Amino acid sequence: MARLKLDFPDHLFLFSTQLTVRATDINGANHLGNDSMISMISEARARFLFEYGVQETGPDGVGIIVTDLATTYKAEAHARDLLVFDVGVMDFNQYGGDIVFRVSRPQDSKLVALAKYGFVFFNYHSGQVTPMPPAFLAKFPKVNRLD
Repeated sequence: MARLKLDFPDHLFLFSTQLTVRATDINGANHLGNDSMISMISEARARFLFEYGVQETGPDGVGIIVTDLATTYKAEAHARDLLVFDVGVMDFNQYGGDIVFRVSRPQDSKLVALAKYGFVFFNYHSGQVTPMPPAFLAKFPKVNRLD
């Protein structure tokens, strides 16, 4: 089976936040569990969107829905490790794009994980995918477009 390869240039990252690995994030192998990493990535995404003034779901019922998630692990993280989540966006299309993540541990400069969320805009009132709002696109004028 082919291995997933993620590699993101530094210029993609627009935001950074820190999260600490909790004791409850540790799995049976005594390191950060996959489920907890996904939760931490989701928190970093929420902080990124908040920083850029993007509501998870607007009053018109339009919001972002995750379509896929890819993660590659580079090093283990343990309880009480401080992790830095660098977040950015890329590959916009008519309906969405990708939110990318670089997770590192500043204590020893280790890269812990890379991840990519695919997303589209979704109208929760009509139950349909909807075009990316111009106001969202305007917040990220330098992001590449695939269409």
